[in-house]
Amino acid sequence: MALIELTTLVKGPAEQVFDICLDVDAHTASMSRSRERVVGGVTSGRMALGDTVTWAARHFGVPWRLTSRISAYDRPHRFVDEQVTGPFQHWHHEHTFTSDKPAQATIMRDVIDFAAPLGPLGRIVDRLLLERYMRRLIENRNTHLARLFAAESGQGR
Repeated sequence: MALIELTTLVKGPAEQVFDICLDVDAHTASMSRSRERVVGGVTSGRMALGDTVTWAARHFGVPWRLTSRISAYDRPHRFVDEQVTGPFQHWHHEHTFTSDKPAQATIMRDVIDFAAPLGPLGRIVDRLLLERYMRRLIENRNTHLARLFAAESGQGR
């Protein structure tokens, strides 16, 4: 089992940052390196409580398919996506958003609890490979979403 915790400062109000993080199109664009695409469920726009989406991508040269569901939703403070079916033994990703009014920004926090399948072998893969890979993937996603938000709000000019 692996635990990743990331904090990203995004210049903008929590409501808008929250919405962009739930936007399927923004997510797809942020994952272009892995050629991630939607193949089922909500295919465009913002997701809400109970919505599912199925992603197909290539990681480590291997095709992956993952269906996740929005299992908790408290706009603009928090949402959780969890794997319904896919390559992980489990995947639980909590997103929280805290306004930093003096900085006119939002503190976006990701806590990702996941585990590869295959018991002890999976734990070794988590430690040696997946944890670092997934951290970098989510960091890149967050950087992309922060830039996207800045561009959409006119702050990137």
